[in-house]
Amino acid sequence: MKKLFGIILAAMLCLTAATAQVKSVSVLGDSYSTFEGYLTPATNEIWYFTNTAGGRTDVTDVRQTWWHQLISQQGWKLCLNNSYSGSTICYTGYNGNDYSQRSFVNRAANLGCPDIIFIFGATNDSWAGSPIGDYKYDAITPTDLWQFRPALARLLHFMTTRYLGTRLYFILNDGLKPEINESVLTICQHYGVDVIALHDIHKKSGHPSIKGMQQIAEQITHFLNHHQ
Repeated sequence: MKKLFGIILAAMLCLTAATAQVKSVSVLGDSYSTFEGYLTPATNEIWYFTNTAGGRTDVTDVRQTWWHQLISQQGWKLCLNNSYSGSTICYTGYNGNDYSQRSFVNRAANLGCPDIIFIFGATNDSWAGSPIGDYKYDAITPTDLWQFRPALARLLHFMTTRYLGTRLYFILNDGLKPEINESVLTICQHYGVDVIALHDIHKKSGHPSIKGMQQIAEQITHFLNHHQ
């Protein structure tokens, strides 16, 4: 009986250890990371739908998204996907409109308690021509958050402070303005956040196609394999 109990206990401990090794992942993103039915909050605007009409994209299955492919291949689990189509990191959106509510800064607190967070943003700041601003790491005011550099600094300061023990990665899209790229690399380095710079991503209507999604997943995997 004691021997049997020992075997059962050992099996339970192994199972517990194996379960503990399964990492959870959250995504803080924009349209590139959205998909119908897989967002928290569910009211976030979506770009990728099932059976999308009009031919603007060929991505019509959540399993084709970069994050679903990556998480499945790594054997991880999804914690939360807080992505919002058209969102900027700072408060200034298209045509100078107020994007504060959908901004990365204001959504960063709603990511659950994951082991890994992928921040996939800055694309709309680049496309919308949001003000760049100055590098600023201290005494950032609400007014500063309308500019990209101080907003990104506030975002990363908050996330590195709030999500202790969580590994943060910033995914940087290709084809963005040089000042956006420079800013992301500089500010991420300041906060010790790894940057995964994408290249040659296939897109349709400015967004990753099925091929592009696969490329993103592959390039992230390649980075992780060489930087862990």
